[in-house]
Amino acid sequence: MKLLKLVPDNTNIGFVAIRKWAFALTALLTVLAVGATAHKGLNLGVDFVGGLMIEAKFPQAVDTDKVRSTIGRLGVGESSLQQFGDANTVQIRLPLPDQGGAGAANAVVEKTRQAMVAQFPGVTFSRYDTVSGKVSGELIQNGVLAVVLAILGIAVFSWFRYEWQFGVSTFVAIVHDVLMTLGFFAITQLEFDLNIIAAVLTIVGYSINDKMVIDDRIRENMRKYRKMDMKALIDLSVNETLPRTVMTSVTILLALGALLLLGGHVLRGFTAAMMLGIIVGTYSSVYVSSSLLISLGLTPQTSDKKAAKKGDYAGTAERVGPRDDGAKP
Repeated sequence: MKLLKLVPDNTNIGFVAIRKWAFALTALLTVLAVGATAHKGLNLGVDFVGGLMIEAKFPQAVDTDKVRSTIGRLGVGESSLQQFGDANTVQIRLPLPDQGGAGAANAVVEKTRQAMVAQFPGVTFSRYDTVSGKVSGELIQNGVLAVVLAILGIAVFSWFRYEWQFGVSTFVAIVHDVLMTLGFFAITQLEFDLNIIAAVLTIVGYSINDKMVIDDRIRENMRKYRKMDMKALIDLSVNETLPRTVMTSVTILLALGALLLLGGHVLRGFTAAMMLGIIVGTYSSVYVSSSLLISLGLTPQTSDKKAAKKGDYAGTAERVGPRDDGAKP
């Protein structure tokens, strides 16, 4: 049976030739993502802001203004409402009672439920969460710290594993991927909770996995073809790993697509973040991270010097351009 090939053999795409356009697009998207996040802010979930979060399901589409007025008459504090998933589901946020702990919070939920059932027959509370302000502050700090340490740790590893240029290019590409995810949530106003932090860390892991495969091939070719032009070497390396990159991304997107359609609205934000991260991560690996090595001054001679210190030369072959003999990479 013939194997499925998403990328034909002997593909020779000139990625480096359009690196300036890719850099400009990356810079533009990054600025837009940062601007959107700063201007609109993130729709932080109850995990991060504290309080009561109630998810109410109505038998039919409901007017949120009527829901807000019903809750306002209860004297339980200022409410924040948002339609969630579909027109029949409304997410209600309420402040925590000043005193009484969990018992007072449960009393507020029950009071709200009774008022909603009386006003909107058939409504059900599918779930509710309670998080104190102190806990939510700790969750924000820990979530941000986890993402920052993951990015820095990966950049430092790339620095010592390869050359400093690899560490810098990896850092730039991963920061770009994370900022794109934040910008997406700022624009769509999907709820940003601990599940999304998990998605961001997963995106970082996927991105570095893809970049390491390409970086390994670049380093191998730098040692093997020491007099080859760096632009041609980068194109050769990216094209050699392109079938693996595309196949991995497509299979993951297929699995995430099924999860998006069948996983329900609870997982919708997580799945959307993952799908965006896979697409953006693949783009940054192919067009940004590898081409940035040229701008940072990486040359095959850099690898020669490091290999000479270790007594580790991998080959003596010389190449001046991409292969054209029809052989497989």
